[in-house]
Amino acid sequence: MGRTLFAKIWDEHQIEPLEGDNFLILIDRILLHERTGSVALESLAAAGRAVASPAQTFATMDHIVDTLPGRSDHTLMPTGTAFITATRAAAQAAGITLFDLGDPRQGIGHVISPEQGIVLPGLTLVCPDSHTCAQGALGALAWGIGSSEAEHALATTSLRVRRPMTMRVTIDGALADDASAKDLALHLLALFGSAGARGHVVEYAGNAVRALDIEGRLTLCNMAAEASAFSAIIAPDEVVFEYLRGRPYAPTGAGWEAAVAHWRTLASDADAAFDAELRIDAREVRPMVTWGTSPQHAVPIGSTVPSYEATARDTAEAHARALDYIGLAAGALLGAQAIDAAFIGSCTNGRLSDLRRAATVLRGRRIAPGVRAICVPGSGAVKAAAEAEGLDRVFLDAGFEWREPGCSMCFFAGGESFGPQQRVISSTNRNFESRQGPGTRTHLASPETVAASAVAGRIAAPAELEPLR
Repeated sequence: MGRTLFAKIWDEHQIEPLEGDNFLILIDRILLHERTGSVALESLAAAGRAVASPAQTFATMDHIVDTLPGRSDHTLMPTGTAFITATRAAAQAAGITLFDLGDPRQGIGHVISPEQGIVLPGLTLVCPDSHTCAQGALGALAWGIGSSEAEHALATTSLRVRRPMTMRVTIDGALADDASAKDLALHLLALFGSAGARGHVVEYAGNAVRALDIEGRLTLCNMAAEASAFSAIIAPDEVVFEYLRGRPYAPTGAGWEAAVAHWRTLASDADAAFDAELRIDAREVRPMVTWGTSPQHAVPIGSTVPSYEATARDTAEAHARALDYIGLAAGALLGAQAIDAAFIGSCTNGRLSDLRRAATVLRGRRIAPGVRAICVPGSGAVKAAAEAEGLDRVFLDAGFEWREPGCSMCFFAGGESFGPQQRVISSTNRNFESRQGPGTRTHLASPETVAASAVAGRIAAPAELEPLR
């Protein structure tokens, strides 16, 4: 019997079996951020232990930093400054690499790790963040952990892990020109639900996946967290190898050739068996938007808000609560709703290709009166590249705010939020109650749909905008 890609990486990193389905697994890379990283580092130091592998440990400032121009350690979040200064001091004391404020490499962990070549095919990587699974797009086994697990990994470069099940999602066919990886991710969630991959490592396969660029693959794997997956992974190919070539932390010289030779073996065998298999046709994917308070509450733009009977998910009470919170009724046309704000950014859609697609919609247009629109690049490198291409001027000329890198208003933790009952269309990954601020109503969509909606002043797909003259 052949082995899955997951099994090959797991077997290479298994130190020893423990009780039941638990194993001690070697951890190659550890990422930290200022919201939880200082807690793990300070707890480790208080116990008199050192970081076992400082060269393989990285920290960034992303979760609670301000993204306003001219920012400093003083944040809008109460006590936020203490998190920043504590992480800086602890990282320096531990001798680990820190992407600090003012460092041109600083940014969201799941954005900077691929662009710096920290995550590589076949590695294990952990971070105290649920969207660590995004990095499986490069053929790594990457997953989110808690602060106490981070402390253990820092001290021992190992973790006790319950072996997950495996699921292959094969996506064939070609995405339509107006559909993106974000639309594909929301389409999958609408089909299989927010618990559809619980306890599984999801391997995405098929020609539609192979056709995605690295940033599209990162978006797809990122949203596996919303399906409750342990992680997600895509077998590395020439697209991955070319992306990683020359990255600061990627191998060089003879080490590069040896690494690529090994990476070419990282694919599921033809006769590998998975615990679950799903298959979809990418040609069915349309521009999507969410209508409720879970990423699984997604439908094509222009559809009606479904009734509970049509979804048969959660409970009738949960469905009613979602509609009440979002301020919609079953049967309402999703596309007629006026918006108050638009947000482009996050580890899901804050990369350069995301900004380019949004800028294509915005170029020569202005956002609607009364709409507040914000764009937050995912990293300093993304921001610099966007500015070199003049994308910042496109956003600014259209009426968007142009910010510094960070998680920003992906979630209400940086001290900044949208207002109660404000309707926001967002390129982020979660639309939970109060996710973007107390009482804020969030609709998830792709960056280009967010841009089009900001221009239209309502939820709208790019194709709905009047052509430019």
